[in-house]
Amino acid sequence: MAPDKDQLRQRKIGTSLRTSDNNDSNATQDRTATLKSIRPNEVVIHGVIYDIQDFDHPGGETIYIFGGSDVSNHYEMIHPYHTSKHLERLKKVGTVPDYTNEYKFDSEFSRELKREVFKIVRRGKEFGTTGYFARAIFYIALFFTFQFLWVTQGTSLPLAIAYGVAHALIGLNVQHDANHGAASRKTWINDLLGWGADFIGGCKFLWMEKHWLHHVYTNHKHDPDGIGAEPFLLFNDYGINSDKRKAFHAYQGFYMILVVSAYWLSSVFCFGEVYRLQDSGAGAVGFTFPNPWVANKGKYALAMRIIYHITNLWIPLYLDFSWATVGHIYIMGVAGSLTLGMLFTLSHNFENVERDPTASMRTKGEAACWYKSQVETSSTYGGAIAGALTGGLNFQVEHHLFPRMSSAWYPSIAPKVREICEKHGVRYTYYPYVWQNMISTVKYTHAIGNGLSHLKANPFKGET
Repeated sequence: MAPDKDQLRQRKIGTSLRTSDNNDSNATQDRTATLKSIRPNEVVIHGVIYDIQDFDHPGGETIYIFGGSDVSNHYEMIHPYHTSKHLERLKKVGTVPDYTNEYKFDSEFSRELKREVFKIVRRGKEFGTTGYFARAIFYIALFFTFQFLWVTQGTSLPLAIAYGVAHALIGLNVQHDANHGAASRKTWINDLLGWGADFIGGCKFLWMEKHWLHHVYTNHKHDPDGIGAEPFLLFNDYGINSDKRKAFHAYQGFYMILVVSAYWLSSVFCFGEVYRLQDSGAGAVGFTFPNPWVANKGKYALAMRIIYHITNLWIPLYLDFSWATVGHIYIMGVAGSLTLGMLFTLSHNFENVERDPTASMRTKGEAACWYKSQVETSSTYGGAIAGALTGGLNFQVEHHLFPRMSSAWYPSIAPKVREICEKHGVRYTYYPYVWQNMISTVKYTHAIGNGLSHLKANPFKGET
């Protein structure tokens, strides 16, 4: 970004916050509080409490999802080039004494990584390209074409498979970038495309609650994806005598595909969770979202879920109330679940993956480099062609390093990311083909289910 544009950007941010007279150094002394007592209109960033009630966030209203929470890691993750100057514009209302963080965001590795990547993708240009929007429009048109056939001509086996895959393509290529705020600088475009999650049987608000938390704590004990398939599948490497382990887990490498295929079935009927907008996976690792903004969105999320049911279940059954139609609906769900679920599963579950990214904090009292942990808990496979099919999510390393960068840019930055990782001794996992990553995932899942890593030198990493 040119210097004059950067200055305009700073002025715009400063104007939108409207808090310049309230941010003197004494403001932080207003009160002290614990993380559990943070109010719904407040967030904590690095031990400082900020009031966001009147915050006109340049990235849109989604910031209010996390009202009442510690968002230190979310903030750093989404704003990789922000400095302390940006935080000075927020309204400080208190502090959290003795605040600590398991992660650090400033290291020699992170500084070089950001410096070199931003030479390739200039600041302010990291959003969707013409190619991204062409791809998104194509997949949206494909989805609604199959949906039109689904509700007008009735179901069939080929259409069920095609429509299910089209569900997954929306999830991978449209809503994912949008709900990361990466599709466009214009928030209304991200908001609009983000509803794609609801058109495929999900919920954009629940997705943001859970998925952003997953990004912050990848393969950490607070990662909701790590426990999402429990008790049927174990991805976390629990102790050999843990009560989480069951005898059937010894065979999970064989039946994993059956569990993943049921993802759609477990998602589309959870009306209560949609109305409350409290993701069960996030709740299971101790994170809730008790603020009015989230509660107010429940009626919209529920309405979208009812529309999904009418379109995809009730109308086909009205046209032909038969077991064949029920079977086709189920196959549609399975096709979408396998396409989405398996691609997401292999991203962070493979041989030698890091399963304890903050061990240094626990054992040495040293915060872990968040950027290093993102690389070592993720894998990348294939190249630009795979990226066009998966919405760039084959570049999981790059995506987890820069989640608010459009997936269209990942093929461009991947070589430089790999080069910098090699220079700093950070383990970068790359598979030339997706099936190689898939085989590694099955082997990893089998090893975790049998506790095989505990027979090795490092019980957390599963090293050979």
